Amino acid sequence: MINALICGINGKMGQNLVTLMENDGEICAVCGVDLNTDGQKIPVYCAFAYVKEKVDVIIDFSSPAVLKSELSWAVKNNIPVVLASTGYSADDLKLIDETAKKIAVFKTGNFSLGINLLVKLVKRTAATLGVSFDIEIIERHHNQKVDAPSGTALMLAESASSAFGDSKPVINGREGIVGKRGKEIGVHAVRGGNIVGEHEVMFAGEDEIITLSHSARSKKVFAVGAIRAAKWLAGKPAGKYDMNDVLENL
Repeated sequence: MINALICGINGKMGQNLVTLMENDGEICAVCGVDLNTDGQKIPVYCAFAYVKEKVDVIIDFSSPAVLKSELSWAVKNNIPVVLASTGYSADDLKLIDETAKKIAVFKTGNFSLGINLLVKLVKRTAATLGVSFDIEIIERHHNQKVDAPSGTALMLAESASSAFGDSKPVINGREGIVGKRGKEIGVHAVRGGNIVGEHEVMFAGEDEIITLSHSARSKKVFAVGAIRAAKWLAGKPAGKYDMNDVLENL
């Protein structure tokens, strides 16, 4: 049995993880870290320094604010980490890369199996259609999401750009007199209501439009993906991993 620590255990995603693991015969939640330490059947600590349980993997659905202390504790105890938060700064990403030289770190902008298949389809479509097609990405999320554009939208933009040797710059929205459209990939964020997550990639040609899209109906799909990643990551050597590594083994 794989023992998991859930960081952000009392958030919506953390609660989904706890529920799913109750019926899982391969992985179980043994403790959590959260500013709110109430309401769970397992121990919940306000900081990593207080954790006493034997932990095989960390799943983090909290926020970048805890990243430094989390990774420091993980390195000290040689525990792999699944990072499921978004909104990391450039310094955060640098720290993640440095940490991955010491322990196994799993990071992806989205844990949905469908989204990661979409990422692959976007690259293939971009390469097939070529530079004559304009690429626009629209992402829609609930009104409580604090970062924009979403990590998934950035994944999709990176995938499309990689088909052209990263020659297409990514533009976040447009405003004012911006002139004619260039070679950029436009990314647009919509926030409203309780939209779980919707992503649309539009390839607009001279006489036709091709659209690839994904709609998440429940946040549970992200929890399922994170658990799959945690099972896969446990016991892995130091390195930086993502859903492509998991998909290769399906």
